[in-house]
Amino acid sequence: MSGFKELIKRVKGEIREVNVEQARAAIANGAAIVDVREADEWADGHVPGAVHISRGLLEQRIEDAVKDKAAVVVAYCAGGTRSAFAARTLAELGYTNVVSLVGGFGKWKEAGQPIVMPATLSAEQKRRYSRQLLVPEVGEAGQQRLLKSKVLLVGAGGLGSPAGLYLAAAGVGTLGLLDSDVVDVSNLQRQILHTNASVGTPKTTSGAATIRALNPDVNVVEHNLRLDSGNVMDVIAPYDVIVDGCDNFSTKYLVNDAAVLTKKTVIYGSIYRFEGQATVFTPGAGPCYRCVFPEPTPSELAPSCDEAGVLGVLPGTVGLIQATETLKVLLGRGRSLVGRLLTYDALESSYREYKLRRDPKCAVCGDAPTIREVTDLEWSCHFEPKPVPVGL
Repeated sequence: MSGFKELIKRVKGEIREVNVEQARAAIANGAAIVDVREADEWADGHVPGAVHISRGLLEQRIEDAVKDKAAVVVAYCAGGTRSAFAARTLAELGYTNVVSLVGGFGKWKEAGQPIVMPATLSAEQKRRYSRQLLVPEVGEAGQQRLLKSKVLLVGAGGLGSPAGLYLAAAGVGTLGLLDSDVVDVSNLQRQILHTNASVGTPKTTSGAATIRALNPDVNVVEHNLRLDSGNVMDVIAPYDVIVDGCDNFSTKYLVNDAAVLTKKTVIYGSIYRFEGQATVFTPGAGPCYRCVFPEPTPSELAPSCDEAGVLGVLPGTVGLIQATETLKVLLGRGRSLVGRLLTYDALESSYREYKLRRDPKCAVCGDAPTIREVTDLEWSCHFEPKPVPVGL
């Protein structure tokens, strides 16, 4: 019976090994780098550009990280043993051009090669986000990305409430709450950021207190104001993504135009009685709000906020779709709703999807835009009708 020394000798005889200089050359030519060490080792530093997949999860996760099985893959560990076994495993999985770094990360550091020292989560954060960290598309690197992200919630009401709570729970590091209203008892049927104790206080103050109580990691920035052409550019400037949860035409067009001019993604949502809709507007990747709704609905045709009504749970459904799309955009994962409008009918428990296309004649994002600065529209409360579908 052979011992470990005989086993590792046999494994290394079945794979290809490279030294630091050869590994560096392969990486410079576009090779994928896979770090198969444990999480605590990765936290002590890693090769720039490396993907971390611990040896025990390699078979399960490698195909998501390196999809091309003909690609050059440089595997490394601390000293070259685990990466040798990893290289053999990858060959068994069909990868045809895998090499193991002799001496591993230790030799890489000794040679004076660059390393990355990643920020690490605290023990409390690892407990808080533990279930999310287990998701391969998130992991510790993704969680760090969320903690560094900044999201502006335009509206701390029906849509902003569920979106804000779940983005805070997920660990989005900075949440801006923008609203000029105060909490009314009629809000409590659907605006779950607020409670009876909040009635009469600004929604930004009430919402911020709720979010801080939920997750102390989150920095909440209160914007107790109404957006207009004089302040919108300054307000949105620090944020990565804007969640549109407002209920009036003027603000929606204002946010859209400012986002297009500053190339920021808007996560759009709207609700009415039993119906809701959501999409993602990313400048340069698809249409904008004006492409879908070129002009505001005449005020006499738009139902007022007080008259239209809304089922209390409906904002939860649409707001959670917005929160999900926001996390996908921040993480750079999955297929977003760019170019697709998702509608929801609560009475029928049905969803429909409409294709949305950029309008080359759009006044703000078209080929010859006529809107080059933000302007204010007359305020009106509304729900947008469904656009004419261009394909299902």
